[in-house]
Amino acid sequence: MSTNWVQDIEDMQKKFLVREWVKKHPEYIKDFLQFRLEFLVEELGETLEASADSDPEEIVDGLIDICVVAIGNLLAFGIDAQKAWDVVLSANMKKVPGKKKERPNPYGLPDLMKPEGWKSPSHKDNHGDLTDNI
Repeated sequence: MSTNWVQDIEDMQKKFLVREWVKKHPEYIKDFLQFRLEFLVEELGETLEASADSDPEEIVDGLIDICVVAIGNLLAFGIDAQKAWDVVLSANMKKVPGKKKERPNPYGLPDLMKPEGWKSPSHKDNHGDLTDNI
């Protein structure tokens, strides 16, 4: 089985010609982005419904579908998903355990807190087709 989700989604998008379509239709980038974001919301809604129904099969399926659509959204627009992941993970790993007073936390798990000098992740060189088209 695969351990490279990004490559798996890239392969799937190649099969269905998603990236090729986006490259041929830059005039539709903004509308296509909205379509893809609504697709993500749809998957989240289905997962929330599965949770309300206490349906573990559909919860698992829905969570994976959210990952597939989210990674697919990045790839569809020519964004290096692995690079974006690495930048965000690196920034998050520099956070420290703590407690956010403004957010209830009934489970006692630590919040990820931004320490003094923490810097937000930057994707300035990794906007893909979104740079010129939205």
